[in-house]
Amino acid sequence: MMTKEQIADQFRQLQDKICIDLEAADGGGKFFEENWLRPEGGGGRSRVLEGKTIEKGGVMFSAVHGPLPEITAKAMNLSPTDFFATGVSIVLHPHSPMAPIIHMNVRYFETAGGDRWWFGGGIDLTPHYVVPEDAQFFHQQLRDTCERFSPTFYPDFKKQADDYFFLKHRQETRGIGGIFFDYLDAKTGFSKEDLFEFALAVGETFAPTYTELLDRAALKIFGESEKRWQMIRRGRYVEFNLVWDRGTKFGLETNGRTESILMSMPPTAQWAYNLQPELGSAEAQTLDWLKKGIEW
Repeated sequence: MMTKEQIADQFRQLQDKICIDLEAADGGGKFFEENWLRPEGGGGRSRVLEGKTIEKGGVMFSAVHGPLPEITAKAMNLSPTDFFATGVSIVLHPHSPMAPIIHMNVRYFETAGGDRWWFGGGIDLTPHYVVPEDAQFFHQQLRDTCERFSPTFYPDFKKQADDYFFLKHRQETRGIGGIFFDYLDAKTGFSKEDLFEFALAVGETFAPTYTELLDRAALKIFGESEKRWQMIRRGRYVEFNLVWDRGTKFGLETNGRTESILMSMPPTAQWAYNLQPELGSAEAQTLDWLKKGIEW
């Protein structure tokens, strides 16, 4: 059975490959790298891009270990234990409001001695303006990856994404969803090796899918009104990550590196009081798409 060290090494290589692809897609920016250590054990490699196409992006790798905080163990229905967790996490905020925000995460967690282990992760897309053809392309890419492993993965994980990436206080989805999975272990009927291959395949789907979406948006013209709408939608992104996101909460509770955890925040965002887009506008049409259960 593969070891946690082997899994972490493959995730490091995934980070390397994605960064190379994103630098090529950006067309000007280079990642800044910072290595860090966690006092309780382990550390990570944070890479941040402020580029020509991507205004702010982060591709983060971490492999941390140590005592699991009591509040986190209770939330996971675990007894007090040491833990090991490793993964790659990505958030990209483009300059253009015609290009979407994207998030990807693949991760592995195990308790002391490997008695309990599981994989989690997913990819979701948050367009400032929803383009149905782009949404269909995005979901088809995820469907194709999932179906290489199981016919149930895509419908199950799409529903989990719709339910998870949901702003309850606004009754709208964060974007057009994607796939989200967690606690994938031997109870699924798949081996650790098979589930790792699936998590890695999700990670490898990320770069070609997003670079295609950047290419589609590259020639679209925008002005001040579109930029203002982008700032408003970024504000919704901030609301989700600070109020509802479990990964943010886990990182902060386990004394993770704050700069890396909050890398997902956009460089600028706005909030407007009771903003109501004009009926029939592109902004209003986008809000109409932010619902659960849409079959792209």
